[in-house]
Amino acid sequence: MEDQAESWFRRRTSHWRDWPPEQLLRWKASSGARVSVVIPARDEEATVGGVAGAIAGAFMAGEPLVDELVVMDSDSADRTAEVAAAAGATVYRCRDVAPHLGAYPGKGEALWKSLLVTTGDIVVFVDADLTRWGTHFVTGLLGPLLDPDQRMLLVKACYDRAVDGPVGAPVGGGRVTELVARPLLNLWWPELAGVAQPLAGEWAASRSLLEALPIPVGYGVELAVLIDTARRHGTGAIAQVDLGERAHKNQPDADLAVMAAELLLVAERRRVPGADARCAGPGTTRELRQFVREDGALRPRARAVPCAERPPAGSLRLSVVG
Repeated sequence: MEDQAESWFRRRTSHWRDWPPEQLLRWKASSGARVSVVIPARDEEATVGGVAGAIAGAFMAGEPLVDELVVMDSDSADRTAEVAAAAGATVYRCRDVAPHLGAYPGKGEALWKSLLVTTGDIVVFVDADLTRWGTHFVTGLLGPLLDPDQRMLLVKACYDRAVDGPVGAPVGGGRVTELVARPLLNLWWPELAGVAQPLAGEWAASRSLLEALPIPVGYGVELAVLIDTARRHGTGAIAQVDLGERAHKNQPDADLAVMAAELLLVAERRRVPGADARCAGPGTTRELRQFVREDGALRPRARAVPCAERPPAGSLRLSVVG
């Protein structure tokens, strides 16, 4: 017998080729919807120009599918901002958006602050470090959100992960997906077990949904939005689109461990509300103790684990750019 996750996978998984740009343009025109594409970036000068430039060329200079293209620069120490602007994006430095609200380092912070400077009814998120991808990522993610017969609230990408070079990686998620996110979903939210890439950096959502959700400031944002959407609106409000193949730069295990800790905090907070009151206030962090060898001796090293969550952006009424 087909279980709930298998049924969802069968009904809510489409392929990017199912969403031709001409059809999306007709739906967009008839609905009057505006589309914002947001690229969070930190020290990505090598790749952000290619990502932003391709989207601007295809859907702003070409087919008018994207109304605004925004790069959220998270304290880059390189030329990320200059490269992104030259490629056609509007660039905001996260720290300069609503400065009176303070600033956190982290991907979720960039996505949350993007809601304060964009106007799209639909917001598409695309990572800045992509090295194997295509502009069909945007059209694929928009499809179920613009389709008047579906009107999804959240659309996740799914794909085959590839390794830069001549040899492709097997189908599956990354290390944090396979070792942390997928087991968490299967154990505690089995209705979401059909989501192939729960941590995909490529996803899209309606502004009305995003502005109603709390947003973790770090890498837990994708998992939090997925769980919160299902909890509030049911899995029928979520779809996924097969985008083919995707590659990006990999991170060392020590950095992935911090990401894993963030996911565990996000999951625990949603599984047992109030379980982690220590992360309730601004500036609060947890630590992950790792070990390094220095001068032949093994030494402990504490790494901060971001655990703050921003309140729903829709609750804010403020002047956003200082």
